Amino acid sequence: MGLNGKMVRDVEIKSDGDVFHEIFRYRPHHISTMSPGNIQNVDLHEGDWGTVGSVIFWNYTHDEKEKTAKEVIEAIDEEKKLVTFKVVEGDLLQLYKTFIITVHVDTKGENNLVTWTFEYEKLNGDVEDPTTLMDFCIVVTKDIETHHLK
Repeated sequence: MGLNGKMVRDVEIKSDGDVFHEIFRYRPHHISTMSPGNIQNVDLHEGDWGTVGSVIFWNYTHDEKEKTAKEVIEAIDEEKKLVTFKVVEGDLLQLYKTFIITVHVDTKGENNLVTWTFEYEKLNGDVEDPTTLMDFCIVVTKDIETHHLK
């Protein structure tokens, strides 16, 4: 099996897909109030919220461990409601040479579909696929949905 991988998972949400996209583009720092057990803090280190090239620092709990990630917003497509983050520092880079996360919201129809895509290169063949991290993203998605349906 190769060291390069791609993982994609969809989750349907009943809350407003435009709002969901806006959160990941302009207001990721609000996620800690929507999913406090998973995301403890999100800070802007460089640039402006919602702009390509901005650097965002995440404090989160994954697999019952406190972790960090520094990400650069690599791409934003407003028409497709898509944001791509490239991990440049943090715990993930202890396992992966590269790690890119894309969150896309399809707002066609009554329900909205959130698609998470991970593209990564493992440091070696002993590294597992990031299945539990994908599960984590789905849980955070559901927490955001629950927050907005209240």
